[in-house]
Amino acid sequence: MKSLKELYRIGNGPSSSHTMGPKKAAQLFLDKNPQPAKFVATLYGSLAATGKGHLTDKAILDVLEPVAPTTIEWMPKTFLPFHPNAMKFDALDAEGKNTDSWTVYSVGGGALSDGKNIVGLSESAQKDIYPMTNITDIQEWCEANGRSYWEYVRMHEDADILDYLSEVWKVMKSAVKRGLENEGVLPGPLNLQRKAASYFIKAKGYKASLQSRGLVFAYALAVSEENASGGEIVTAPTCGSCGVLPAILYHLEESRNFSEIRIIRALATAGLFGNVVKENASISGAEVGCQGEVGVACAMAAAAASQLFGGSPAQIEYAAEMGLEHHLGMTCDPVCGLVQIPCIERNAYAAARALDANLYSSFTDGIHRVSFDRVVEVMEQTGHDLPSLYKETGEGGLAKGHKFN
Repeated sequence: MKSLKELYRIGNGPSSSHTMGPKKAAQLFLDKNPQPAKFVATLYGSLAATGKGHLTDKAILDVLEPVAPTTIEWMPKTFLPFHPNAMKFDALDAEGKNTDSWTVYSVGGGALSDGKNIVGLSESAQKDIYPMTNITDIQEWCEANGRSYWEYVRMHEDADILDYLSEVWKVMKSAVKRGLENEGVLPGPLNLQRKAASYFIKAKGYKASLQSRGLVFAYALAVSEENASGGEIVTAPTCGSCGVLPAILYHLEESRNFSEIRIIRALATAGLFGNVVKENASISGAEVGCQGEVGVACAMAAAAASQLFGGSPAQIEYAAEMGLEHHLGMTCDPVCGLVQIPCIERNAYAAARALDANLYSSFTDGIHRVSFDRVVEVMEQTGHDLPSLYKETGEGGLAKGHKFN
Protein backbone atom coordinates (compact mmCIF):
# COMPACT_ATOMS: atom_id res chain seq x y z
CA MET A 1 0.00 0.00 0.00
CA LYS A 2 1.48 3.31 -1.17
CA SER A 3 1.96 6.57 0.69
CA LEU A 4 -0.94 8.85 1.57
CA LYS A 5 0.78 11.38 -0.70
CA GLU A 6 -0.55 9.29 -3.58
CA LEU A 7 -4.11 9.44 -2.19
CA TYR A 8 -4.22 13.12 -1.26
CA ARG A 9 -3.22 14.83 -4.51
CA ILE A 10 -3.30 18.60 -4.85
CA GLY A 11 -4.49 19.76 -8.27
CA ASN A 12 -7.28 21.24 -10.34
CA GLY A 13 -10.73 19.74 -10.94
CA PRO A 14 -13.17 18.71 -12.06
CA SER A 15 -12.07 15.05 -12.06
CA SER A 16 -9.05 13.19 -10.76
CA SER A 17 -9.50 10.27 -13.16
CA HIS A 18 -10.77 12.28 -16.15
CA THR A 19 -8.78 15.51 -15.83
CA MET A 20 -5.76 15.12 -13.56
CA GLY A 21 -4.87 11.61 -14.78
CA PRO A 22 -5.06 12.33 -18.55
CA LYS A 23 -3.13 15.57 -18.13
CA LYS A 24 -0.36 13.71 -16.34
CA ALA A 25 -0.40 10.96 -18.98
CA ALA A 26 -0.08 13.53 -21.77
CA GLN A 27 2.89 15.10 -20.02
CA LEU A 28 4.61 11.73 -19.62
CA PHE A 29 4.10 10.96 -23.31
CA LEU A 30 5.37 14.40 -24.29
CA ASP A 31 8.48 13.92 -22.15
CA LYS A 32 9.21 10.77 -24.14
CA ASN A 33 8.31 12.34 -27.52
CA PRO A 34 9.33 16.02 -27.37
CA GLN A 35 9.45 16.77 -31.13
CA PRO A 36 6.79 14.92 -33.18
CA ALA A 37 4.98 16.41 -36.16
CA LYS A 38 1.60 15.47 -34.71
CA PHE A 39 -0.07 13.85 -31.72
CA VAL A 40 -3.22 11.71 -31.71
CA ALA A 41 -4.95 10.97 -28.41
CA THR A 42 -7.68 8.31 -28.45
CA LEU A 43 -10.07 8.13 -25.51
CA TYR A 44 -11.96 4.91 -24.78
CA GLY A 45 -14.96 3.82 -22.71
CA SER A 46 -15.90 5.96 -19.77
CA LEU A 47 -13.06 8.37 -20.43
CA ALA A 48 -14.59 9.13 -23.84
CA ALA A 49 -18.24 9.02 -22.76
CA THR A 50 -17.92 11.79 -20.18
CA GLY A 51 -14.64 13.33 -21.32
CA LYS A 52 -16.01 16.62 -22.62
CA GLY A 53 -17.87 17.29 -19.38
CA HIS A 54 -14.77 16.51 -17.37
CA LEU A 55 -12.53 18.67 -19.61
CA THR A 56 -10.44 15.62 -20.54
CA ASP A 57 -9.76 16.96 -24.03
CA LYS A 58 -8.76 20.36 -22.70
CA ALA A 59 -6.39 18.80 -20.15
CA ILE A 60 -4.63 16.84 -22.89
CA LEU A 61 -4.60 19.65 -25.45
CA ASP A 62 -3.17 22.12 -22.92
CA VAL A 63 -0.11 19.86 -22.67
CA LEU A 64 0.37 18.64 -26.25
CA GLU A 65 -0.95 21.42 -28.52
CA PRO A 66 1.80 23.94 -27.71
CA VAL A 67 4.30 21.38 -29.09
CA ALA A 68 2.48 19.89 -32.10
CA PRO A 69 -1.01 19.74 -33.65
CA THR A 70 -3.11 17.30 -31.66
CA THR A 71 -6.23 15.35 -32.59
CA ILE A 72 -8.59 13.87 -30.02
CA GLU A 73 -10.50 10.78 -31.08
CA TRP A 74 -13.51 9.58 -29.08
CA MET A 75 -14.37 5.87 -28.69
CA PRO A 76 -17.09 5.74 -25.98
CA LYS A 77 -18.41 2.33 -27.06
CA THR A 78 -15.00 0.65 -26.91
CA PHE A 79 -13.92 -0.64 -23.50
CA LEU A 80 -10.41 -2.01 -23.13
CA PRO A 81 -10.17 -5.01 -20.79
CA PHE A 82 -8.04 -3.59 -17.97
CA HIS A 83 -10.06 -0.50 -16.97
CA PRO A 84 -12.93 1.65 -18.33
CA ASN A 85 -10.74 4.78 -18.31
CA ALA A 86 -8.37 3.94 -21.16
CA MET A 87 -6.45 6.23 -23.51
CA LYS A 88 -3.87 5.78 -26.25
CA PHE A 89 -1.30 8.34 -27.34
CA ASP A 90 0.36 8.24 -30.77
CA ALA A 91 3.26 10.34 -32.00
CA LEU A 92 3.56 10.81 -35.78
CA ASP A 93 6.38 12.13 -37.94
CA ALA A 94 6.06 14.54 -40.88
CA GLU A 95 5.12 11.67 -43.24
CA GLY A 96 2.36 10.52 -40.91
CA LYS A 97 4.30 7.48 -39.76
CA ASN A 98 3.67 6.34 -36.19
CA THR A 99 6.89 6.74 -34.22
CA ASP A 100 5.58 5.83 -30.77
CA SER A 101 2.37 4.56 -29.21
CA TRP A 102 1.35 4.21 -25.54
CA THR A 103 -1.84 2.83 -23.98
CA VAL A 104 -2.43 3.89 -20.39
CA TYR A 105 -5.29 3.81 -17.89
CA SER A 106 -6.50 6.44 -15.42
CA VAL A 107 -7.44 4.21 -12.50
CA GLY A 108 -8.82 6.73 -10.00
CA GLY A 109 -7.55 9.50 -7.78
CA GLY A 110 -5.25 10.77 -10.54
CA ALA A 111 -3.21 7.56 -10.62
CA LEU A 112 -2.10 5.96 -13.90
CA SER A 113 -1.43 2.32 -14.80
CA ASP A 114 0.02 0.65 -17.88
CA GLY A 115 -2.15 -2.40 -17.18
CA LYS A 116 0.41 -3.99 -14.91
CA ASN A 117 2.03 -1.32 -12.77
CA ILE A 118 1.34 2.20 -11.57
CA VAL A 119 3.30 4.61 -13.77
CA GLY A 120 4.57 8.15 -13.49
CA LEU A 121 5.70 7.86 -9.88
CA SER A 122 9.14 8.40 -8.46
CA GLU A 123 10.99 5.32 -7.26
CA SER A 124 10.18 6.12 -3.64
CA ALA A 125 6.51 6.76 -4.40
CA GLN A 126 6.17 3.34 -6.02
CA LYS A 127 7.19 1.53 -2.87
CA ASP A 128 4.66 -0.27 -0.71
CA ILE A 129 5.31 1.18 2.73
CA TYR A 130 2.52 -0.29 4.86
CA PRO A 131 3.05 -3.87 6.11
CA MET A 132 -0.64 -4.23 6.99
CA THR A 133 -3.22 -3.33 4.35
CA ASN A 134 -6.57 -4.08 5.96
CA ILE A 135 -8.28 -2.29 8.81
CA THR A 136 -8.91 -5.43 10.88
CA ASP A 137 -5.19 -6.08 11.30
CA ILE A 138 -4.37 -2.41 11.83
CA GLN A 139 -7.12 -2.06 14.44
CA GLU A 140 -5.82 -5.11 16.32
CA TRP A 141 -2.33 -3.59 16.26
CA CYS A 142 -3.68 -0.27 17.60
CA GLU A 143 -5.56 -1.96 20.43
CA ALA A 144 -2.65 -4.25 21.34
CA ASN A 145 -0.18 -1.37 21.46
CA GLY A 146 -2.37 1.41 22.81
CA ARG A 147 -1.89 3.40 19.60
CA SER A 148 -4.14 5.31 17.22
CA TYR A 149 -4.57 4.91 13.47
CA TRP A 150 -2.70 8.12 12.78
CA GLU A 151 0.28 6.77 14.72
CA TYR A 152 0.35 3.76 12.42
CA VAL A 153 0.49 6.20 9.51
CA ARG A 154 3.28 8.26 11.03
CA MET A 155 5.28 5.14 11.85
CA HIS A 156 5.42 3.98 8.21
CA GLU A 157 5.45 7.22 6.20
CA ASP A 158 8.43 9.47 5.57
CA ALA A 159 9.30 11.95 8.29
CA ASP A 160 7.67 14.80 6.37
CA ILE A 161 4.19 13.25 6.21
CA LEU A 162 2.67 15.63 8.78
CA ASP A 163 4.15 18.58 6.89
CA TYR A 164 2.58 17.26 3.68
CA LEU A 165 -0.78 16.82 5.41
CA SER A 166 -0.46 20.36 6.74
CA GLU A 167 -0.19 21.58 3.13
CA VAL A 168 -3.17 19.40 2.19
CA TRP A 169 -5.19 21.01 4.97
CA LYS A 170 -4.14 24.49 3.84
CA VAL A 171 -5.40 23.80 0.29
CA MET A 172 -8.64 22.27 1.61
CA LYS A 173 -9.36 25.31 3.78
CA SER A 174 -8.58 27.67 0.94
CA ALA A 175 -11.06 25.81 -1.29
CA VAL A 176 -13.77 26.15 1.36
CA LYS A 177 -13.16 29.88 1.77
CA ARG A 178 -13.03 30.58 -1.99
CA GLY A 179 -16.16 28.55 -2.54
CA LEU A 180 -18.05 30.52 0.09
CA GLU A 181 -17.12 33.79 -1.59
CA ASN A 182 -17.61 32.86 -5.25
CA GLU A 183 -21.04 33.21 -6.80
CA GLY A 184 -22.52 32.88 -10.27
CA VAL A 185 -22.94 30.00 -12.71
CA LEU A 186 -20.71 26.94 -13.01
CA PRO A 187 -19.19 26.26 -16.45
CA GLY A 188 -21.07 23.96 -18.83
CA PRO A 189 -24.50 23.69 -20.47
CA LEU A 190 -26.46 23.11 -17.25
CA ASN A 191 -26.10 26.75 -16.15
CA LEU A 192 -26.04 25.50 -12.57
CA GLN A 193 -25.98 28.25 -9.97
CA ARG A 194 -23.42 28.10 -7.19
CA LYS A 195 -25.23 27.56 -3.87
CA ALA A 196 -22.54 27.55 -1.18
CA ALA A 197 -22.71 31.30 -0.41
CA SER A 198 -26.49 31.32 -0.03
CA TYR A 199 -26.47 28.17 2.13
CA PHE A 200 -23.85 29.77 4.36
CA ILE A 201 -25.88 32.96 4.82
CA LYS A 202 -29.17 31.11 5.37
CA ALA A 203 -27.58 28.74 7.90
CA LYS A 204 -26.56 31.70 10.05
CA GLY A 205 -30.23 32.53 10.58
CA TYR A 206 -31.23 29.16 12.05
CA LYS A 207 -31.03 27.94 15.64
CA ALA A 208 -27.87 26.10 16.63
CA SER A 209 -28.81 22.52 15.65
CA LEU A 210 -30.05 23.45 12.18
CA GLN A 211 -27.30 26.02 11.73
CA SER A 212 -24.66 23.35 12.27
CA ARG A 213 -26.07 21.12 9.57
CA GLY A 214 -26.58 24.04 7.18
CA LEU A 215 -22.97 25.13 7.59
CA VAL A 216 -21.73 21.61 6.84
CA PHE A 217 -23.82 21.68 3.66
CA ALA A 218 -22.34 25.07 2.75
CA TYR A 219 -18.75 23.94 3.27
CA ALA A 220 -19.19 20.78 1.20
CA LEU A 221 -20.91 22.71 -1.57
CA ALA A 222 -18.14 25.32 -1.51
CA VAL A 223 -15.36 22.81 -2.21
CA SER A 224 -17.39 20.80 -4.72
CA GLU A 225 -18.32 23.94 -6.65
CA GLU A 226 -14.67 25.00 -6.72
CA ASN A 227 -13.84 21.58 -8.14
CA ALA A 228 -16.59 21.83 -10.77
CA SER A 229 -15.17 25.14 -11.93
CA GLY A 230 -11.63 23.79 -12.25
CA GLY A 231 -10.33 25.30 -9.01
CA GLU A 232 -7.53 23.92 -6.86
CA ILE A 233 -8.64 21.12 -4.55
CA VAL A 234 -7.35 17.95 -2.90
CA THR A 235 -8.46 14.49 -4.00
CA ALA A 236 -10.17 12.95 -0.96
CA PRO A 237 -10.17 10.35 -2.33
CA THR A 238 -11.13 11.81 -5.76
CA CYS A 239 -11.99 15.20 -7.23
CA GLY A 240 -15.66 14.31 -7.56
CA SER A 241 -15.86 13.54 -3.84
CA CYS A 242 -13.44 16.22 -2.65
CA GLY A 243 -16.00 18.24 -0.66
CA VAL A 244 -16.93 15.73 2.05
CA LEU A 245 -13.81 15.51 4.22
CA PRO A 246 -12.88 19.23 4.10
CA ALA A 247 -16.46 20.13 5.06
CA ILE A 248 -16.31 18.00 8.20
CA LEU A 249 -12.84 19.09 9.26
CA TYR A 250 -13.48 22.78 8.55
CA HIS A 251 -16.77 22.67 10.46
CA LEU A 252 -15.21 20.98 13.48
CA GLU A 253 -12.24 23.34 13.52
CA GLU A 254 -14.58 26.35 13.36
CA SER A 255 -17.22 25.12 15.79
CA ARG A 256 -15.16 23.06 18.28
CA ASN A 257 -11.81 24.83 18.10
CA PHE A 258 -9.83 21.69 17.40
CA SER A 259 -6.14 22.49 17.01
CA GLU A 260 -4.43 22.20 13.65
CA ILE A 261 -2.30 19.26 14.75
CA ARG A 262 -5.43 17.31 15.74
CA ILE A 263 -6.99 18.10 12.36
CA ILE A 264 -3.83 16.88 10.62
CA ARG A 265 -3.88 13.66 12.64
CA ALA A 266 -7.52 13.19 11.66
CA LEU A 267 -6.46 13.65 8.03
CA ALA A 268 -3.93 10.86 8.51
CA THR A 269 -6.59 8.51 9.87
CA ALA A 270 -9.05 9.41 7.13
CA GLY A 271 -6.34 8.82 4.54
CA LEU A 272 -5.52 5.41 5.98
CA PHE A 273 -9.13 4.25 5.53
CA GLY A 274 -9.26 5.66 2.00
CA ASN A 275 -5.93 4.04 1.18
CA VAL A 276 -7.17 0.62 2.30
CA VAL A 277 -10.10 0.91 -0.12
CA LYS A 278 -7.80 2.06 -2.92
CA GLU A 279 -5.48 -0.90 -2.26
CA ASN A 280 -8.10 -3.62 -1.89
CA ALA A 281 -10.92 -2.42 -4.16
CA SER A 282 -11.20 0.84 -6.11
CA ILE A 283 -11.92 4.55 -5.74
CA SER A 284 -12.73 4.95 -9.44
CA GLY A 285 -16.30 5.89 -10.31
CA ALA A 286 -15.77 4.42 -13.76
CA GLU A 287 -14.88 1.07 -12.21
CA VAL A 288 -17.19 0.72 -9.19
CA GLY A 289 -19.62 3.65 -9.34
CA CYS A 290 -20.03 6.55 -6.95
CA GLN A 291 -19.86 4.24 -3.93
CA GLY A 292 -16.11 4.22 -4.55
CA GLU A 293 -15.96 8.01 -4.57
CA VAL A 294 -18.59 9.64 -2.34
CA GLY A 295 -19.04 6.44 -0.32
CA VAL A 296 -15.33 6.24 0.49
CA ALA A 297 -15.19 9.99 1.17
CA CYS A 298 -18.03 9.57 3.68
CA ALA A 299 -16.15 6.73 5.38
CA MET A 300 -12.99 8.82 5.56
CA ALA A 301 -14.84 11.80 7.02
CA ALA A 302 -16.68 9.62 9.55
CA ALA A 303 -13.38 8.13 10.72
CA ALA A 304 -11.83 11.59 11.05
CA ALA A 305 -14.80 12.93 13.03
CA SER A 306 -14.83 9.91 15.33
CA GLN A 307 -11.15 10.33 16.12
CA LEU A 308 -11.55 14.04 16.82
CA PHE A 309 -14.35 13.30 19.28
CA GLY A 310 -12.25 10.74 21.13
CA GLY A 311 -13.48 7.55 19.50
CA SER A 312 -11.67 4.30 20.23
CA PRO A 313 -10.10 2.37 17.33
CA ALA A 314 -13.21 0.16 17.28
CA GLN A 315 -15.58 3.16 17.24
CA ILE A 316 -13.56 4.84 14.47
CA GLU A 317 -13.71 1.66 12.40
CA TYR A 318 -17.46 1.36 13.00
CA ALA A 319 -18.08 4.97 11.94
CA ALA A 320 -16.11 4.42 8.74
CA GLU A 321 -17.89 1.12 8.08
CA MET A 322 -21.29 2.81 8.28
CA GLY A 323 -20.15 5.64 6.05
CA LEU A 324 -19.26 3.19 3.29
CA GLU A 325 -21.93 0.54 3.87
CA HIS A 326 -24.81 2.94 3.47
CA HIS A 327 -23.54 4.09 0.10
CA LEU A 328 -23.28 0.57 -1.34
CA GLY A 329 -24.67 0.36 -4.85
CA MET A 330 -24.54 4.11 -5.51
CA THR A 331 -24.28 4.67 -9.25
CA CYS A 332 -22.05 7.18 -11.00
CA ASP A 333 -24.35 8.92 -13.47
CA PRO A 334 -23.34 12.56 -13.99
CA VAL A 335 -25.77 14.60 -16.08
CA CYS A 336 -24.06 15.69 -19.29
CA GLY A 337 -20.87 14.13 -17.95
CA LEU A 338 -20.33 17.13 -15.69
CA VAL A 339 -19.17 16.83 -12.09
CA GLN A 340 -22.21 18.85 -11.03
CA ILE A 341 -25.50 16.93 -10.94
CA PRO A 342 -25.78 14.83 -8.77
CA CYS A 343 -22.14 15.03 -7.64
CA ILE A 344 -22.15 18.36 -5.80
CA GLU A 345 -25.31 17.64 -3.83
CA ARG A 346 -24.04 14.16 -2.96
CA ASN A 347 -20.97 15.67 -1.34
CA ALA A 348 -23.13 17.79 0.96
CA TYR A 349 -25.41 14.90 1.84
CA ALA A 350 -22.48 12.53 2.48
CA ALA A 351 -20.90 15.06 4.83
CA ALA A 352 -24.08 15.02 6.91
CA ARG A 353 -24.07 11.23 6.84
CA ALA A 354 -20.48 11.18 8.07
CA LEU A 355 -21.45 13.17 11.15
CA ASP A 356 -24.40 10.84 11.74
CA ALA A 357 -22.13 7.80 11.45
CA ASN A 358 -19.78 9.28 14.04
CA LEU A 359 -22.66 10.05 16.40
CA TYR A 360 -24.15 6.58 16.00
CA SER A 361 -20.84 4.84 16.66
CA SER A 362 -20.20 7.03 19.72
CA PHE A 363 -23.30 5.51 21.38
CA THR A 364 -21.77 2.03 20.98
CA ASP A 365 -18.67 0.21 22.22
CA GLY A 366 -17.60 -0.21 18.60
CA ILE A 367 -18.45 -3.90 18.45
CA HIS A 368 -20.54 -4.82 15.42
CA ARG A 369 -21.01 -7.70 12.99
CA VAL A 370 -19.91 -6.40 9.57
CA SER A 371 -16.33 -5.15 9.42
CA PHE A 372 -15.06 -2.27 7.30
CA ASP A 373 -12.93 -4.74 5.34
CA ARG A 374 -15.98 -6.85 4.56
CA VAL A 375 -17.84 -3.81 3.25
CA VAL A 376 -14.84 -2.98 1.05
CA GLU A 377 -15.07 -6.49 -0.45
CA VAL A 378 -18.80 -6.10 -1.03
CA MET A 379 -18.31 -2.65 -2.54
CA GLU A 380 -15.81 -4.01 -5.05
CA GLN A 381 -18.08 -6.90 -6.04
CA THR A 382 -21.13 -4.65 -6.25
CA GLY A 383 -19.19 -2.26 -8.47
CA HIS A 384 -18.17 -5.04 -10.82
CA ASP A 385 -21.76 -6.29 -10.98
CA LEU A 386 -23.12 -2.84 -11.87
CA PRO A 387 -23.77 -2.46 -15.61
CA SER A 388 -21.41 -0.03 -17.30
CA LEU A 389 -24.40 2.25 -17.94
CA TYR A 390 -24.26 3.18 -14.27
CA LYS A 391 -20.53 3.66 -13.91
CA GLU A 392 -19.67 7.12 -15.23
CA THR A 393 -20.60 6.45 -18.83
CA GLY A 394 -23.10 9.28 -18.93
CA GLU A 395 -25.76 7.03 -20.52
CA GLY A 396 -27.70 5.48 -17.63
CA GLY A 397 -29.44 6.60 -14.46
CA LEU A 398 -29.81 10.32 -13.96
CA ALA A 399 -27.62 10.92 -17.00
CA LYS A 400 -29.94 9.13 -19.40
CA GLY A 401 -31.06 11.44 -22.19
CA HIS A 402 -28.55 14.15 -21.30
CA LYS A 403 -25.56 14.58 -23.56
CA PHE A 404 -22.75 17.11 -23.44
CA ASN A 405 -22.48 18.73 -26.87
